[in-house]
Amino acid sequence: MPTSSLQNTLTSPWHAGEVELQRSVGSHEKMAAVGPKVIRPYMPEQHREFFEELPFIVLGSVDHAGRPWATLRAGAPGFVHSPDDAHLEIDAAGDDQDPAELKVGAPIGMLGIQPHTRRRNRANGVVQEAAGDTLLVHVTQSFGNCPRFITRREAIFEPVVAASSEAAHLDELDAEARALIESADTFFVASYVRHEDGSTDVDVSHRGGPEGFVRIDESGALVIPDYAGNNFFNTLGNFVRHPVAGLLFVDFERGDLLQLTGRVTLHLAEASEDAARHWRVTPVSIVRRRGVVPLRWRI
Repeated sequence: MPTSSLQNTLTSPWHAGEVELQRSVGSHEKMAAVGPKVIRPYMPEQHREFFEELPFIVLGSVDHAGRPWATLRAGAPGFVHSPDDAHLEIDAAGDDQDPAELKVGAPIGMLGIQPHTRRRNRANGVVQEAAGDTLLVHVTQSFGNCPRFITRREAIFEPVVAASSEAAHLDELDAEARALIESADTFFVASYVRHEDGSTDVDVSHRGGPEGFVRIDESGALVIPDYAGNNFFNTLGNFVRHPVAGLLFVDFERGDLLQLTGRVTLHLAEASEDAARHWRVTPVSIVRRRGVVPLRWRI
């Protein structure tokens, strides 16, 4: 993902892992010119307005053990508010069963995605305040993504949410988790990079494809194709430096969340008919939280 300092954002926003992969596909020179134009140290007005329209936001964080997690917060449009071009305020109740740690001073990745319009924008930064159900994030990076591989869905509020009081911690993927993963056309992934100055940047992104594009191999690892994209290599570039990932699968019919974090292996030469490379995630920790999202989605 992009480096966090303003100076680097205005010159080269790419860290070594991203540059390595960009060079491998011959896009480094192009990305060196494009990066400073599209990755900003502030949010343009269009992005600020977009976040305020959303009924949910996807967040990425890193826990005390260095494990990334992706999670989701939801609320009536306006629950995400931008008081100025360097801040996002998120007013939505957290869940003490959520393994994602969102504390003051912690780096955070944020993804705003609108499936019914296939728009998505990212904002990354640091949690500046965490009071009650409110997070105030100082935004250091803002950039958009193309609409490829976003399945059109419309979010409908479910006023009564029958959430389980206890999250289920799984030792391995059970039959229900496997069915959700293997039928998914969408998931979200959190990753991070630690820089030489000791700072950490967290990124959270969307991954999509045809239903069943993620498969589970005989070892229990998730095998994920890397389809052609914008050649930023934010997520895979982070894996080059820190090969760990946090994945979030949403049960769009029931509002359940399946969160897992695990070790990543990159298979850069493992091409298929529709993907130039693949990556695998071996789950280390798995959490299922039932009915925690007050939304249901319909295609």
